[in-house]
This record gives sequence, structure tokens and C-alpha cells, in this order.
Amino acid sequence: MTTRRVYAPRIDFAALREELGLPTRFSDEAEREAAAAAAKTFGDRPDRTELEFVTIDPPTSRDLDQALLLLRSDGGGYRVRYAIADVAAFVTPGGQLERETWERGQTVYLPDGKVPLHPPVLSEDAASLLPDRDRPAVLWTIDLDAEGRTTAAHVGRALVRSRAKLNYEQVQRDVDAGTPHPSVALLPEVGKLLVERSLERGAVNLPLPEQEVEPDGDGWRLTLRAPVPVEEWNAQISLLTGMAAARIMLDGGAGLLRTMPEPPREVVEALRVAARALEVPWPDGASPGRVIAALDPAQPRAAAFLDQAAEMMRGAGYTAFDGAAPEQPRHAAVAASYAHVTAPLRRLADRYVTEVCLALFAGAAVPSWAREALPKLPDVMSRTDRVAGSADRGAVDLTEAVLLQGRVGEEFDAAVLDVDPKGRRGAIALDDPPVRARCATTAPGGLPLGERIRVRLAEADPARRKVLFEAATSDEVPGEETPGEKVER
Repeated sequence: MTTRRVYAPRIDFAALREELGLPTRFSDEAEREAAAAAAKTFGDRPDRTELEFVTIDPPTSRDLDQALLLLRSDGGGYRVRYAIADVAAFVTPGGQLERETWERGQTVYLPDGKVPLHPPVLSEDAASLLPDRDRPAVLWTIDLDAEGRTTAAHVGRALVRSRAKLNYEQVQRDVDAGTPHPSVALLPEVGKLLVERSLERGAVNLPLPEQEVEPDGDGWRLTLRAPVPVEEWNAQISLLTGMAAARIMLDGGAGLLRTMPEPPREVVEALRVAARALEVPWPDGASPGRVIAALDPAQPRAAAFLDQAAEMMRGAGYTAFDGAAPEQPRHAAVAASYAHVTAPLRRLADRYVTEVCLALFAGAAVPSWAREALPKLPDVMSRTDRVAGSADRGAVDLTEAVLLQGRVGEEFDAAVLDVDPKGRRGAIALDDPPVRARCATTAPGGLPLGERIRVRLAEADPARRKVLFEAATSDEVPGEETPGEKVER
């Protein structure tokens, strides 16, 4: 894993919270409902506490949605056990807590604390799959053949007990050292098979490094973190479960899918043109996903190509149906029908999708409260997706501006990730500090896509959360842009 960090002074994110209209607390009534729910017992469920689940999450997380156990099956295949927090067991339909979770839609993360979908007494305690505690869960059991293809899927309620709270870096170190936790020892083997099956389908995964703002003493640090392989393998288990959920709902005639249209032909052709310009190999017959999978994101030309490839990942949303299947049931990046079902502590839709799947798999009627929610969920999730994205981008923008204020006029090394048709403006990624920002030039040749250049800081304004650079060879400071404009991801 490649991680770069740089320190920033204390930053107040309160204005961003207010700008986004984020709630500051749950109502007293909702808190009372949550506390009463947290006291429930679940001794009447099938007891699967003998299964040695573990969770894999960031080190500081306490809202643990998923617990995993991978087993080898007779005949050379695999059995995936995936326990998902049973949030519906704690939230009463029609109650005040349910109403407030609809207002929130999903957990929003900011550097100085999150705005949770559920009160912490549930999301970080009673409903969370914390280690060494019996917890109600929805247990998915998915059988795979020796090539990683699904042969059977089962879902039902159960009582489970996680044995350990692991994190991605820890699991990666253990895998690299040949000493993985027994419950996930098969994760590299199964994960690689699932990745290969996804590439066969035509799936696309963009392994983009993530900018993160983390506490550092009395200030903050800006981090650029490249994902480790364990994260992709773990994500494949979630995708596998989401595809199984979609299959159940499509067969049963009701549900909520996560969908994305196929990219227009001209977008794919533009990516091929970019590959030639950036000298990125594109073998005959290779899908965009396979081309991307062969790249090293740390290389400037590869990073620029990945930025161009993001154009294919537009239009994701939610599609509800009740009766006939939707005309377009697929998620183009997954290259299959897929549903969000594995993060109910953090995402509203997953709670309802889970209930639909449980009922349909058991041959029972879908609860009316879940069925009636389906057509309303796409708007709620789209709205709160925008809020969560704005919070994430706004926090990074503010940190970048605070970090760079006082350094206007200094020069930095950067890679050009994106360029407008005239070549005059584009997106760059600095080597150090790990900043992504807009850049402009008046040089005759324009900005060279995929190349390394020297840039000069032209503006760093924390009040507007704006950072702007110019190519160091330019004699002019670029013209005014929309406040806070940054490259979209």
C-alpha cells in the first residue's frame, strides 16, 4: 500500500455541516425507541454462533455491517458465509426512528465525526457485529464451484458471533506473511477467482487512490491512500451477495436494484483514443475492464487513463420494480444485475432490500411496509448520495485550501490527469502534498495529458474551498472559475 500524508492545522468543519443541512441529533423519541430496541433478545433464532465469523473494516469503525467466513467445499468449490447486521430487527415500521432514518438516508462521514443513519446505541453497539457478542443477523450462504461461479444461494435469519475485528492493512500484512486468520485464509483465492469472473462478464473497477482527511493531534492530515488487494477481494464478496440478492428479486418480481446504463459508444471510443495518446496498451478484443486491471495507478499515464475511464461510470441510480422486471436491470460496471444489500447500518435501502429477499426466498409475502417503501427509495438514496458526496469532496477541498494557503507562488511537481478540448485547463495531481486540483496554462502546447509538469499555486482560498494552479511555464494567472470548482470523481 502506498500512503502519503501531510499535516494541516486545526480546521472547523461546522460550516460545511451547516451548508449541507446535516442533522445534529436524533429526537428524544427516536433515541428512546433505539434504546428500547437495543434491549431486545433474539434467543428464538437459529443459533449459528458456532460459525467463526470475522469482520474486516477500517481500524476505528464500530458500525460493522458484515462478517465473513470462507470455507472449502467438497469437490473443490467454496462456501461463502456472509452475515449482515439485521437492522430491521431493531427499527419498528411506522415509528419515529424509521421516519428519521428516511430523512437521513445514509451515514455521512466527515473528518470530525460522522452523521449516522441510526443512533450509536444501535449502529455502534446492539446492531453492530462487534466481536465476541451474540448478534441477530441475516445470513447469506453462497456456494461457488472451483472456478468461482455461483451454484446456490440461501438467505435467512440467524444468531451469529464474530470472533475478531480485523482491518484491511492488518489482513493484507497477514496474507503477505502467509499467516492469515483462518476464517479468511481463502480470501485471496476466492477473491481472485471472483475478480476473474467479473472481468469475463465485462465488469470495470477503477482502482483510484483515495484522498482522506484524518485527525492528527490538534490538527488534520491529508492522506492519499492506494487500496490494498484485500479491499478488492473483500468488495467482491459484497458484489457476489448483491448479485444473489438481485437474482432473488428478479425471480420473485419485486425489489430495488442498483443500476447503471451502459456507457455510450462514443465514450468508449474516446477512451480508446486516450489509450493511444497515453500509450496505454489495449490488446485486440480486450474489454475496458481488462485494460484497466493491467495498469499501475501510480504511473502518471495510467492515472490519467483511469481519470478518463471514469467517464464510463455515469448514471448510477436505483430502480424499483413490482411485477415485471425493469427494462434495464443491469449495473454496467458490475456487468450484471446487482442490489445494495450488505450495509444496512449505513445505507437505508439495504434494510428494505433485505426484507424483500428474505420473504421471496422463503416463498412468503413481502411485508407491506417493505414493499410500499420500494418506489420511494430511489429519490431518497439519490438525494442523500449527493449530500454524502458533497461532504466528502467539501472536506477534502477545505483541507487542501487550508494546507496550501500562504504558499501562493510556490511551484510543485504534478501529473496531468485530465485536459479540456482546447488543452488550456485540466485536472492535476500533485506529488506532495497529495492534492488534486484545477490547473490552467497559456502555453502554446497546452497541458500535456498524462505527463509530469511543474505547476505554480495561483490561489488557495479556504473560505471558498478553492485551489487553483497554473503551469509553471505560463506567464498569466488563469481567469476566474466557479467558486470551489474541482474535478469530479
